[in-house]
Amino acid sequence: FLTDAAALAPSLALADQRKTKHIILFTSDGVRWQDLFTGIDPLLRTEKSAGMGSGSAGLSNRLWKPTPEERRSALMPFFWNTLVPRGVLLGNLNRGCSMQVSNRYRVSYPGYSEILTGRAQDDAIQGNEPMQNPTPSFLQFLKERSKLTPEQVAVFASWNVFHSIAESRPGDIFINAGYEGCPLPGNSAKVALLNRLQTEARFLDLSSRHDAFTFGLAMEYLAGVRPEHMFISFDETDDWAHNQRYDQVLESLQYFDHALKTLWSYIQDSPKYRDRTTLVVTADHGRGSTLSDWPDHGPKVPGDEQIWAAFIGPDTPARGELSNRPVRYQRDIAPTILELLGIEGGAYAGVTGSVIPEA
Repeated sequence: FLTDAAALAPSLALADQRKTKHIILFTSDGVRWQDLFTGIDPLLRTEKSAGMGSGSAGLSNRLWKPTPEERRSALMPFFWNTLVPRGVLLGNLNRGCSMQVSNRYRVSYPGYSEILTGRAQDDAIQGNEPMQNPTPSFLQFLKERSKLTPEQVAVFASWNVFHSIAESRPGDIFINAGYEGCPLPGNSAKVALLNRLQTEARFLDLSSRHDAFTFGLAMEYLAGVRPEHMFISFDETDDWAHNQRYDQVLESLQYFDHALKTLWSYIQDSPKYRDRTTLVVTADHGRGSTLSDWPDHGPKVPGDEQIWAAFIGPDTPARGELSNRPVRYQRDIAPTILELLGIEGGAYAGVTGSVIPEA
């Protein structure tokens, strides 16, 4: 995946200027920019067709606040009160800061591939079928560049299609996705319990397990193996939306916030990762904004190209939520991550995205 050796010399100089040595990418599927930036949606707050009937009154009342800023902090307090002030966040259309997917399909596989390869592949990836990605991901690139073992670049995902999405060659990196047991050295009692319970506590279908099992296994792996780079991907925010359960979308966002807090606390307590890790948080696509299309996304749903991304780490200035910026794209995430690691453009061939300078 590397270009010629001459391209590596400038990268070595840039790497000396960077404190970031590890990347943790964390996504939650189909999280709307509206929910992230403005909290519980006034349009859906009491909508029975969205699962917000009398049984959800307590949830609605707890999350409802007078202003969007208060509502979003009530929904995701750790994200807004701790992470955002320490880094940069893009994607609030209300503040003139748009971030968009550039693939035309606006569904999950094309979106995740765009994040992981720095390019849209509209001719090759047109839906969610589990075909092997034709392009090596930046995770594979990092593994080869640093001569790492597969176990040192790890993916933990709720959706089983990540075995196809995250690598072009099966077995190149470590992937645990869907209803799949995780082998760890010693197979601790907690890991064994998680491996068993994930198959007993089935979710909506056979393609995705509960995010709690994905996260539990990821954290055990992080502590036990201490990989150089990791990607964690949640799925319940999208699954519940497709099932028109906005109440469960909100609950899933609150769990996502809890997971971010747990992960960040671990990073700060770890001599290996503290002050040497950049956390990148984003989504694969947006979704609709009306009563009829909020559960959906795809080429015919207006506005679902809008996404968001946060960068928090030792090389990212603490600018918080950005305003009045040029449009950034999903394809820009991979080259930005590589730049944060001190790898200059051109080393990872074929990228069409650009470095986000604010990150």
